[in-house]
Amino acid sequence: MRTFGVEEELLIVDPESGMLLALADLMLPSLVPPKRQDAAQVLPGQQPVHEGADFSYELKLEQIETQTRPCLDYADLLRQLRQSRARADQAARAHGGRVAALATSPQGAATHLTPNQRYMTMQERFGLTVRNQLTCGLHVHTFVESPEEGVAVMDRIRDKLAVLLALSANSPYWNGAETGFESYRTQAWNRWPGSGPTMIFGSLPVYRRLVTRLVESGVLMDEGMVYFDARLARLHPTVEVRVADVCLRAEDAALIAVLVRALVESAAREWNDGVDPAPVPTLLLRMAAWQASNCGLRGQLLDFGTFTPAPAADVVWALVDFVAPVLEEQGELDLVREGVDRILTEGTGSQLQRGPHREGGLAAVVERAVEVTTQGAATGEPLGGNVPLDRLHRG
Repeated sequence: MRTFGVEEELLIVDPESGMLLALADLMLPSLVPPKRQDAAQVLPGQQPVHEGADFSYELKLEQIETQTRPCLDYADLLRQLRQSRARADQAARAHGGRVAALATSPQGAATHLTPNQRYMTMQERFGLTVRNQLTCGLHVHTFVESPEEGVAVMDRIRDKLAVLLALSANSPYWNGAETGFESYRTQAWNRWPGSGPTMIFGSLPVYRRLVTRLVESGVLMDEGMVYFDARLARLHPTVEVRVADVCLRAEDAALIAVLVRALVESAAREWNDGVDPAPVPTLLLRMAAWQASNCGLRGQLLDFGTFTPAPAADVVWALVDFVAPVLEEQGELDLVREGVDRILTEGTGSQLQRGPHREGGLAAVVERAVEVTTQGAATGEPLGGNVPLDRLHRG
């Protein structure tokens, strides 16, 4: 079994009004104590070196990122997700806030750029895109044996990533407005020039050459702005799938991570067996992602075999069937079926936000999200020894 790990971006909010709070610079020192005493004096946003850091700054001070250790199974990942959320929430409480696993902010408010030189340069370069950007995603890292295998995996999972987006949809509101989308984060995020689905690369040299040319074009500041839906991680031996909204429920986040790992393993086996990637045009992938962003699980998705409309539930179950051989080998098939059935029955995070909104408006949405974000967490339980993502491996 391949190890996998998750990064989650969380909003920091006022639990009563639902408004955003710029508290990340106050929270981080208690979450990641500096390795050296003098590092405690580093200015907010400069990101000192930490021993086994599992929390970090993001673009805005109204959000914080959590990172799990590498895991082998759903139960361990879910435990870590719950504990990371609880620790972040505990740090926010100390300054009058809470954390909420919402992919966009329901309430409209000014945001504050984390005072990091790279972020400040991005602000100058990309203007309103940075000023308006406050989105929270779920990034799943899965171990690959080599960069060559990683590129082969990306080529073979690209046609299925929109289904994961639909399952994770958790952003129907944006700055005080109903957007008409289930994942408006996708719309906001895709304003970045290096975002979205990619072509079939065919080989590692082609992938590397394209990334180099994107940076040399001068449109992207650096390789860190290669925001593909799936990419080779720069610092870890992983494929990083970045298409999903942060999930309101930790259980949904762990489920999507299990599906990602099964997709990666299935794709690696296809590559080893000489199976070519499905030759789906990138423009069709954009259509599939747009449809998933717009409708989530409420209507129709594009079937990843034919790229014609089909009931969302049918497309989701088709994905489960596709990875079922790997899931069954790993003892996860029943778990995934139960989890998918729960999401289809109870709704995605986006659907769950609409009930509180009808009853109490946007403040009620955030209040309920705060409750759900940390459900099942034991706030006093330590995370245990931290293993950096670059230690990810096949178990």
